[in-house]
Amino acid sequence: MQKKGVVIFDFGSQYTQLIARRVRELNVYSEVLSPDTNLDQIKRRDPSAIILSGGPSSVFADEAPNFDKRIFDIKIPILGICYGLQLLAHHYGGLVESNSQGEYGFAEIEIDNNKKLFKNVSKRSQVWMSHMDRVTKIPDGWHTLAHSSNGVIAAMSNEDQSIVATQFHPEVAHTDEGKILIKNFLFKIANSSPTWTAGNFIEEQIKLIRSQVKEDKVIVGVSGGVDSTVVAALLHKAIGNQSTAILIDHGLLRLNEAKKCVKALKDGLGVNIHCYDESKIFLSKLEKVMDPEKKRKIIGNQFIYSFDRIAKEFGDIKYLAQGTLYPDIIESGVSEGKSAHVIKSHHNVGGLPDDMNFQLIEPLKDLFKDEVRNIGRELGLSNSLINRHPFPGPGLAVRIIGEITQERINILQKADKVYIDILHEDDLYDDIWQALAVLIPVSTVGVMGDQRTYENLLGIRAVTSTDGMTADWFRMPPETLTKISTNIVNTVKGINRVVYDITSKPPGTIEWE
Repeated sequence: MQKKGVVIFDFGSQYTQLIARRVRELNVYSEVLSPDTNLDQIKRRDPSAIILSGGPSSVFADEAPNFDKRIFDIKIPILGICYGLQLLAHHYGGLVESNSQGEYGFAEIEIDNNKKLFKNVSKRSQVWMSHMDRVTKIPDGWHTLAHSSNGVIAAMSNEDQSIVATQFHPEVAHTDEGKILIKNFLFKIANSSPTWTAGNFIEEQIKLIRSQVKEDKVIVGVSGGVDSTVVAALLHKAIGNQSTAILIDHGLLRLNEAKKCVKALKDGLGVNIHCYDESKIFLSKLEKVMDPEKKRKIIGNQFIYSFDRIAKEFGDIKYLAQGTLYPDIIESGVSEGKSAHVIKSHHNVGGLPDDMNFQLIEPLKDLFKDEVRNIGRELGLSNSLINRHPFPGPGLAVRIIGEITQERINILQKADKVYIDILHEDDLYDDIWQALAVLIPVSTVGVMGDQRTYENLLGIRAVTSTDGMTADWFRMPPETLTKISTNIVNTVKGINRVVYDITSKPPGTIEWE
């Protein structure tokens, strides 16, 4: 870790990495650590500040996360968020009480003290609350900085505001002036230095990769997506021909995707890449499997087994590099605080087998998608590669609801191509974070050429987002929807009805499975 960065204690919040992201957006390095990290390890990092995240626990609960309380004995600025505020209040002698109703969603706060933390923040401001317990009495010598419209203490600090805390979440987009608060904490309270950039990240990862790998060889698992492409380019820059990119075609890629991926990586980047058709193996393992979690775990396991077998052709391979991002980890229930809930297992996280023979290299595992794109630009990748929509590792397996068959794969591949091609034609592709088509195991009655049809239902989805943790459905122009529906029904045999998904995340996830 860079000296004078920010340490974030992860108490299990789904938003923890958003805090790290907001800090990095201000060019200050941040690192997420388990709360039980001891004081000596913190001192070695020499951070400019510590941030205590939110979390699902109560400060009174037996299972509340442990942490080294000696961090409060060193003179270092601290920001507590949600659970972090309650933890500070409890530690310094304030009163925290349970609230059976809790406070969730938007709230309006009124600022009581506009110095330092709330400098340049509106007198009244909209914030995002998500808590059960609340502070009913602040510690002696502390001050209330803001309160919500229903009287809840929304922010507090010690005498000189070297320790500050908010009951709301300044890191989420729903808090209107949250970025100002984080900026104020970093630069008006913690005196942090804005020295972290994409270039610094690349330099640091190259050093780490070279230190870890030394003279050994690495296989890079690629899919043609942004994440794995950036990893392949990063490994190539770090260790050159010691890395070999492998594309496993599991038969669940988009139409002609494997050929396009190989061409883009080999011709565009000079990456040493090999493609292997493993589709028969994957489809045999997925036969009659309906449950999405089982699909993901089967695919994750078979990826590793295929890599293990193929790697032997290249000698003694110790390392597998892959494009895991932080949303993959947090949705799979793997966090620094070990407290996050499983939403769905990503094949490269929750689906990995216990008997894996590789050591993993995951240089992007603390980043979000847009940060990865910035890294890609710094590495010199083309916009056509950088701006591609996210595509899941399990591919169309999680876009075919129910049983996976070759016939259903063929139908979805054709429908997906029509959909994506039209988005490009109508200049909408770059306005959308992710667009996808879903084959639904429902047949509906239709009429074509005066004849009755009884064919598949297709769902299409498009969302806007900045980081994949939250998303809103894209307001598709009606004329584009008409074109998509008409072209799919008229050209893709097996589909006679198209519906558009208008669910945001949350409550839905971006992918259906």
